[in-house]
Amino acid sequence: MTSHREAEVHVVPYNVGWPAQFESERSLLLQVMRQYVSGPIEHIGSTAVPGLLAKPVIDIMVAVESLTASRPALTLLEKVGYSSSSYRADVMHWLCKPSPEVRTHHLHLVPFQSTLWVERIAFRDYLRKHPNAASEYADVKRQLAERFRFDREAYTDAKEPFVKQIVGFALASERRASGK
Repeated sequence: MTSHREAEVHVVPYNVGWPAQFESERSLLLQVMRQYVSGPIEHIGSTAVPGLLAKPVIDIMVAVESLTASRPALTLLEKVGYSSSSYRADVMHWLCKPSPEVRTHHLHLVPFQSTLWVERIAFRDYLRKHPNAASEYADVKRQLAERFRFDREAYTDAKEPFVKQIVGFALASERRASGK
């Protein structure tokens, strides 16, 4: 078994080229795994929020029918440079490109309209509509990237309380808007 070093955590100012990078990869994903796509392919994460500080990695979430039904797509995705991982395997298939050491893309195959799907879209959309929350999130990310530079898992875990709070605000706002 070979060991590998995970990519360091570093955040950078927003890059106006990120949406185009997403669209390019979205086109590739549709070509490669169209038969497994059961809904939209979404640009998520901080690179999907204009003006937000982010790790320079394009996060993409693909709607799939189920984890079981989409498992064969993993082999197809490896042929176009993705490496799969067992990260959060109970709720998604997670892959990165081109390698765990050097990452340009994270790919999340998530059952359409699952809790994870709904929360990730709600989080992204809330930050897009609320610049103050996005700015606060940028501060959290900056501090945590310095603190956990060599520990991606700890960085992600430490962001979780802020993320959960924003998801709560977003879902409550959606319920109020729909009258539920």
